[in-house]
Amino acid sequence: MVGEDPVKEGLVANLSRPGGNVTGFSDFANQLAGKRLGLLHDAVPKATSIAFLVDGDNPNAEPDTKDMQEAAAARGIELRVFQSRDNSDFERLFGEMAQRRVGALIVNVAPRFAPYTAQIIALSARHAIPTLYDRRVFPLAGGLLSYGPDRVASSRQAAIYVGRILKGETLGDLPVQQATKLEFVLNLKTAKALGLEIPAGVLAIADEVIE
Repeated sequence: MVGEDPVKEGLVANLSRPGGNVTGFSDFANQLAGKRLGLLHDAVPKATSIAFLVDGDNPNAEPDTKDMQEAAAARGIELRVFQSRDNSDFERLFGEMAQRRVGALIVNVAPRFAPYTAQIIALSARHAIPTLYDRRVFPLAGGLLSYGPDRVASSRQAAIYVGRILKGETLGDLPVQQATKLEFVLNLKTAKALGLEIPAGVLAIADEVIE
């Protein structure tokens, strides 16, 4: 399962007939820059400067930053990029965000960040930075917002594909599947703690509101 475009990354020839000995799932988690930025700005409309936290050692950092910069430019938002290269640098990076008075933060898709969910959420709260994440586990644990593919639904689809492969179907003949469900999750309790009044229009489109 990949978050980038598998054709663009050269993993398959095309989605419908990948060819070779490869197939799989694309949850396009890394292709949602414009939507994520838009949702965060709609939730925190006063944020004219938004931070973007990436794993500087992950290959997705460069293309994802470019996409986010283009999305920010289209909305007239100043984007400040912060690259994490070590698991001990979160304190420093969040301190820099606070010093630069960023109005909000987007945490990029990064497997290395997963074990530090609690720390990232705590630092966002300590520095009062409204933050949007890629997975619902973050708002469930106290983060503000998340927007991304429903990974439970994608895992179910993947299990079906594994069964088909085990029954003898050729990998290269199986179309690359894409996530069919995206979810927008909002933690209203966290919003209140940050002193935010989430606009009614944002609340209306949330798939899940945690109170």
